[in-house]
Amino acid sequence: MSPSAPSGGDAAVSVQLRSGVYADSVKLMQVSRRIGAREGVSAVLVAMATPLNLELAANMGLAPEEPTSPEQLLIAVRAADEGALAEALADVDAALAERERSTGTAAAIPHRTTGAGLDELSPESPALAIVSVPGQYAAAEAADAIAAGRSVLVFSDGVPVEQEVALKRAAHDAGVLVMGPDCGTAIVSGVALGFANVVRPGPVGLVAASGTGAQQVSCLLDMAGIGVSHVLGVGGRDLKEEVGGLATLDALAALDADPATERVLLVSKPPAPSVAAAVTEAAGKLSVPVRSAVLSPESPDLTAAVEALLADMGLDVPVWPSRPGPAEAAVPGAALKGLYSGGTLADEAMLLASPALGGIRSNIPLQPDLDLGTDLSAPGHLVVDFGDDALTVGRAHPMIDPTLRLEAIEALAASDEPAVLLLDVVLGYGADPDPAGALVPALTAARERRALPVVVALIGTEGDPQGWSRQADALAAAGCAVFSSNAAATRYALDLLGASA
Repeated sequence: MSPSAPSGGDAAVSVQLRSGVYADSVKLMQVSRRIGAREGVSAVLVAMATPLNLELAANMGLAPEEPTSPEQLLIAVRAADEGALAEALADVDAALAERERSTGTAAAIPHRTTGAGLDELSPESPALAIVSVPGQYAAAEAADAIAAGRSVLVFSDGVPVEQEVALKRAAHDAGVLVMGPDCGTAIVSGVALGFANVVRPGPVGLVAASGTGAQQVSCLLDMAGIGVSHVLGVGGRDLKEEVGGLATLDALAALDADPATERVLLVSKPPAPSVAAAVTEAAGKLSVPVRSAVLSPESPDLTAAVEALLADMGLDVPVWPSRPGPAEAAVPGAALKGLYSGGTLADEAMLLASPALGGIRSNIPLQPDLDLGTDLSAPGHLVVDFGDDALTVGRAHPMIDPTLRLEAIEALAASDEPAVLLLDVVLGYGADPDPAGALVPALTAARERRALPVVVALIGTEGDPQGWSRQADALAAAGCAVFSSNAAATRYALDLLGASA
């Protein structure tokens, strides 16, 4: 542990390393934001001492001097003076203590494995295991749940694909379901898990190899007055060749057997063709009708898939909520700059825009020659997925921590390239409690520096903690055009560019 020390001017700095302490990045980010909001604190990082977090600390001038280990907790704070620093460090301790406080009795000993916790439950009691540990440990915990005869949601990413396949085969043999790895969104019997939205119960079941895709579809169904029975996330790799749709096939069978499910919608990024064919064949044998919302160049629109499902059910398509904002055509020659937190929504935007604009550079490109590489900026049309795994190592998802995207907005404002800015803002449980509160100052500052039309796909419902209308009104007041459909937002951005989808 390094002591407090002056660091230029009247600033005071403390950089501490604590061993024997682990906390997930989401909780530590919340602690960092709490301390960063204190008066007199100019910089703070409370995070595990992973290589990426050490690099962030170094960039902030808060790198530890002694050797580190990823298992250590890094607490680095810069404040205006020693008094402010001492108060900030005391608040860090208080915040960490709040996290660790148990609601059980003093004599209770917490279970140290998933299996030990499940052993206490009756085999007949309903239970779903949730695994959210570093990826290298996730398979062992998930295997414990499967051995106990329980379905499991694996929130963790970084799980080797061979372990994913082994888990899903074991789950199939045990008659249970593995959701994930890297499953960020699910709703099971009305219980929202991960980044899910507040949607009404209803007859439509979703099988989703996409988190934000599932959120877009379930929110539109809610806005149409049709709710969901279950949203079963299967992980972003499930429909790839290596996994073969193992969880998708099991999830379809589970919904087919569920009396509350009358229709099924399959949501995914573009799958491997052979896996798509196998899933289509299996879906055709089910008693419940299955409609595809799988993105591809031929079907690039999740909203259109929802509208087709409503037509199947004999229901009218509503007018999707929006705040179109003032007509603000882009400067001639402007480029589309899509800065997304959701990978599926970014894919959808590129699939819709590419026929009109041509090649779009991206860190998740539609074709390899358009890869941005490690540099997330380039002239011309581009779409960046800030939620890609490569950008969330050691940091919270951008739906929680918008720092990287805010930096990109600032960089775009500082450039002289004419552009239309296209964003997604995803509401719901687990997401930023007030995303407009962080975006509006950044967008206002950007628009004060240059002409920059801003279009927002706002994914959520009125029942979400953030409230769709409250967020939409705040963004519209800042001059943004706001749409509840990502496809509609993308088409509006293309209209501003003088193109058409």
